[in-house]
Amino acid sequence: MNRALTLDDLVLAGIAVATGFLVAFLSRTLLRWLAKHAKRTRWNGDDVIVDALRTVVPWAAIAGGTAAAAAVLPLTKPVQHTVNQCLTVLLIFVVTVSAARVVAELVQSVTQSRSGVAGSATIFVNITRVLVLALGFLVMLQSLGISIAPMLTALGVGGLAVALALQDTLANLFAGIHILASKTVQPGDYIKLSSGEEGYVEDINWRQTTVRALSNNLIVIPNGQLAKANMTNFMRPEQELTILVQVGVAYDSDLEHVERVTMDVVAEVMTQITGAVPEHEPAVRFHTFGDSRIGFTVILGVGEFSDQYRIKHEFIKRLHRRYREEGIRIPAPARNVSLQQGTVVIPHPRTPEETGEALSVRVDG
Repeated sequence: MNRALTLDDLVLAGIAVATGFLVAFLSRTLLRWLAKHAKRTRWNGDDVIVDALRTVVPWAAIAGGTAAAAAVLPLTKPVQHTVNQCLTVLLIFVVTVSAARVVAELVQSVTQSRSGVAGSATIFVNITRVLVLALGFLVMLQSLGISIAPMLTALGVGGLAVALALQDTLANLFAGIHILASKTVQPGDYIKLSSGEEGYVEDINWRQTTVRALSNNLIVIPNGQLAKANMTNFMRPEQELTILVQVGVAYDSDLEHVERVTMDVVAEVMTQITGAVPEHEPAVRFHTFGDSRIGFTVILGVGEFSDQYRIKHEFIKRLHRRYREEGIRIPAPARNVSLQQGTVVIPHPRTPEETGEALSVRVDG
């Protein structure tokens, strides 16, 4: 426009901007009220969507008011075009960031609500977020009139060089995806590697798996190493475990009585101790004539891996007390050493090549 700026133009522009801010304030207040009601529902997705709208709608109202003000003012076409482009880029940026957050949180919400899917594995969340941000960035460039075709071609050609430079990183990324897709390990599982590391899987991200040991320390394992390691998963195919407790009684014990007393203690522990599985059928199995005792195994069921320590603790305490009350003896290992009169020959510490001698000690009866 070639006309001069007037007071009416300024008043209309101010009204447009004020209207935009007013709409932003009212919409944010309304969305805050909706967020309180969304928290009462069971589905977490509505919380995520409303929270994202609280960011997008106010900014959209402000951008709309600013665009209306720019249209009222007597600006030249290049200036008007620049203002519109800046507002468009701002709006695309806000929508992209909000959409990335919404999609990532929805993915996390869905995975957490399903057993057998990586609930707290951030690898899927991060991949989703990066894809949405990349798409938003390309749309932003397109809106500025920048052709994205040469950029995509350059990325395709340079992808080989990037892949060669990031071999370890990409190997860990795809190893993490393979681990989660095969469902061999999921966050929350208790695992033990052949190298000795064990604990609860806390998270699987794009590079590494974090394991929390029972000592509450974190163990960081690269995904590639985890995929190649021999591993025991104590929570698959099911979380409940069978544990074995070794016991031994004296040879003069009545084994029928021993079995009845042991089963009584097992039933008591299974019904009174947290983490036990009363539905699991316990068993007592005699198996060994030892040097000083008859050995047998008590088979117990526990809810999950860490429960076994509490179950064993209570079972051994109560079994020991009950055996004392019933007069059942648990013999200590014993060794009889007989010394006869004669000569005991003990090799000399030095080699025979040095002296060719041996040290002799006589033991008199």
